[in-house]
Amino acid sequence: MVLGGIVRFVRLGHPRTLVFDETYYVKQAWSLIRFGVEMEIKDGLEEPDVLWNAGNPDVFGTTPDLVVHPPVGKWMIGAGQWLFGVEHPFSWRVAAAVVGTLSILMVGRAAWRMFHNPLLATAASTLLAVDGHHFVHSRTGLLDIFVMFWALAAFCLLLIDRDQGRRRLAQLVGDLAPTPGSMSWGPGLGIRWWRVAAGVSLGLCVGTKWSGLFFLAAFGLMTVWWDMGARRAAGARDWFVGSLVRDGIPAFLQMVPVALVTYLVSWSGWFLTDHGYKRQWAADNPATGLGSLVPDPLRSLWAYHQEVMAFHVGLANEHAWSSNPWSWIVQGRPTLFYSRWPKLGESGCEVNDCVTYIASLGNLFVWWGATAGLLVVAFMWLVGRDWRAGAALSGLIAGWLPWFMYQTRTIYSFYAVAFVPWLVLIVTYCLSLLYGRADDPLERRRWGAVIVILYVTAAVALFVWFYPVHTAVTIPRPEWRLRLWFDFWN
Repeated sequence: MVLGGIVRFVRLGHPRTLVFDETYYVKQAWSLIRFGVEMEIKDGLEEPDVLWNAGNPDVFGTTPDLVVHPPVGKWMIGAGQWLFGVEHPFSWRVAAAVVGTLSILMVGRAAWRMFHNPLLATAASTLLAVDGHHFVHSRTGLLDIFVMFWALAAFCLLLIDRDQGRRRLAQLVGDLAPTPGSMSWGPGLGIRWWRVAAGVSLGLCVGTKWSGLFFLAAFGLMTVWWDMGARRAAGARDWFVGSLVRDGIPAFLQMVPVALVTYLVSWSGWFLTDHGYKRQWAADNPATGLGSLVPDPLRSLWAYHQEVMAFHVGLANEHAWSSNPWSWIVQGRPTLFYSRWPKLGESGCEVNDCVTYIASLGNLFVWWGATAGLLVVAFMWLVGRDWRAGAALSGLIAGWLPWFMYQTRTIYSFYAVAFVPWLVLIVTYCLSLLYGRADDPLERRRWGAVIVILYVTAAVALFVWFYPVHTAVTIPRPEWRLRLWFDFWN
């Protein structure tokens, strides 16, 4: 984690300009800090980015802006701007660097709870630390790194809940001392506060981007699935029905309403001001019938959400870096975030032609490794009934598969950072099979450890090789070409 954090913070303020979609989210974040809501750019201001890059953030007018993503991620970016000064690029990237660094620790803790092996936990942390896709997002003021962070936080909390829930169930069953076959459903477990905390995290995930809803659905099903296995192992005769009643209904109540309330709270800036987009819609459109029972602010927010949904559904603009989700996990079309082409004497260029480049290219030992291991992990989950395999797949299912419903929309591979930790866990699961079980011969486990170490070392070496095109280091054009192995990466 420490080394992963260091490389994320070194030269964090470079390049000293808005990068890719920072032009939207960084400005919107500062607008939230100043006005409580997002405001449009001043009328007639033709080049707001030039002013912004020069350290002048006074670019906002008085008209509320229609923004198409909820505010949580922008509040987090804005916190960095408020703390460190909005005129410095470091300030609008520091929040991403912090959560990117924390996620390295979190995925290691998740791997520890899944595999109970320090080598595999270290491997998971290291693989995330050296994944270029995650690395670039950790150094850029975009929203998707926060989707990843809150989803991973919820996953880790549910892993803790799983362990504690099983221990508590075993203790309660032991106290009841039932005879074999006499226990129908098994005891209830009451309020599970780790699960409630996961609901808060998932509310913040949805409050960053609506794609967090898929994590809420997938993780809700996953945690009840784990409970079914626990009740079956504890000897409950009707474990399926028992889990639906004793665990499924409480899980829904402890996660979904909590996530909803958290989501609404994240809109506090919009609720507490009167000049947000569509804030006065309900006043201009009085309710009739049962609609009059809904408070006007909620009606206005619903109208706002309907307009945002229409935007998302109809988004089909041509873009050079858009990509189909089929290509994401094999890194078929990494998104270009930044490029400049300095000549001799410019930006540190010491030859005739140089390149300064930032591409969200993932580490192939993570992405191709996970792709190669998908069928193995799916088999171990569905046939081998290994809960760890299902857990490793859960984030991929939530973060990747839903995008296939929107293949005609303009979408990008950089969204995939949301499920990178689970690609790491898929690779780690496959490495655990090579490493061997605790009861395997010592020599077998030694060779397994060597394979794990060599694999992770190769991933680190690949990260070092691609580092210049992740961080806008000025390099000669031939060196840049050596790093673009395929034409579709350019």
